[in-house]
Amino acid sequence: MSASAKPARFDAADPLGLDDLLDPEDLAIRDTVRDWAADRVLPHIADWYERGELPEIRELTRELGALGALGMPLTGYGCAGATPVQYGLACLELEAVDSGIRSLVSVQGSLAMYAIHRYGSEEQRLRWLPGMAAGEIIGCFGLTEPDHGSDPAGMRTHARRDGSDWVLTGRKMWITNGSVAQVAVVWAQTDDGIRGFAVPTDAPGFSAPEIKHKWSLRASVTSELVLDGVRLPADAVLPGVTGLRGPLSCLNHARYGIVWGAMGAARASFTSALEYARTREQFGRPIGGFQLTQAKLADMAVELHKGILLAHHLGRRMAAGGLRPEQVSFGKLNNVREAIEICRTARTILGANGISLEYPVMRHATNLESVLTYEGTVEMHQLVLGKALTGLDAFR
Repeated sequence: MSASAKPARFDAADPLGLDDLLDPEDLAIRDTVRDWAADRVLPHIADWYERGELPEIRELTRELGALGALGMPLTGYGCAGATPVQYGLACLELEAVDSGIRSLVSVQGSLAMYAIHRYGSEEQRLRWLPGMAAGEIIGCFGLTEPDHGSDPAGMRTHARRDGSDWVLTGRKMWITNGSVAQVAVVWAQTDDGIRGFAVPTDAPGFSAPEIKHKWSLRASVTSELVLDGVRLPADAVLPGVTGLRGPLSCLNHARYGIVWGAMGAARASFTSALEYARTREQFGRPIGGFQLTQAKLADMAVELHKGILLAHHLGRRMAAGGLRPEQVSFGKLNNVREAIEICRTARTILGANGISLEYPVMRHATNLESVLTYEGTVEMHQLVLGKALTGLDAFR
């Protein structure tokens, strides 16, 4: 822009002009996902949330597959081969309608598909990935256990050799998509270390009872996985990795999507509060005209768009091959924490209406309580950064 050119008009929806960082393909992908979410999910999501179910999960998954949103940054096997920023934009738009919808996509693509794509054999890739990319096959990812969340190295699920077969026994907990999946990527202790297995969910001894009575991520399928002597052939093991670096690399990929997704929940809550402040009248004028309300809106906008800018930066680093796990922890820690604060502040602007499902704010706030915990708690990401900053390991 020349020195004499006038700056663009201030856009309350994009105050930093971050859309200028996007090319036409980025914008087209973002708008396609945004339109699908607004048309297909938004009219129903409050009802699904209140009922505590996602009744159309198989249809939604197939539609997401048709959009190219499943395994989006992966290449080949029917995957879209999108850039990290394009995948992040999709996560933002999906979580702007509900964290449960973004979780469905993240678990399918960034955990289950990513594990098979990166560590599976060519036969496993050909068997599972095309159907998963199309949304015809739903996957889940079994790492967390009832007694081992932040410390997966202590997992009790084990796999033993019996001739050429593997026999898996154990339990996994808080597994998104578990009771609707056709394949579960399960991590288990073996005599050689932690290994991953592609487990068909119709295998004898496998069951996935759904977890009920949640007050968060209610429009999402969450299950326990029970493996009671599940017998698998030798070729069920993922051959490309042994040890915790396998599941942790998958988690890192999923955390990157959360960095973007949390800003979608924050944006929806901020937008709702802004619209409300412009129209809700008290003391003879819109509450958006009062200084305290404007201070809240300004602070929310600053944190929201700083978070989106941080997500953009991490996406560019990932595309260049230079994104470190500590940097993903930086993004996950900051963006989810700030997103929750934005939702809570938005709730105060809406007053009593803020607790109603007629508005999205409380639904996003309660969903983010789960997002704050999964894929690494606040404390875990603080310790990741603390170790990186000091060189001293405070985990144990």
